[in-house]
Amino acid sequence: MEWERAMGELSAAIDHLATEDVTEIPRMQLAEQLIELHWQMARLQAQIARRTGVRLP
Repeated sequence: MEWERAMGELSAAIDHLATEDVTEIPRMQLAEQLIELHWQMARLQAQIARRTGVRLP
């Protein structure tokens, strides 16, 4: 059940980002957001890699 909730929250966060008008974000704030998005993407990729390496019986 925790997995479904976490994926729902992740999906909702991405949907929220998709609705933003990025042309209206001040440059400094946009730069900060890009750094944070890259950091979060790296964390997500690490979790994908962890699961990719698991061998199922």
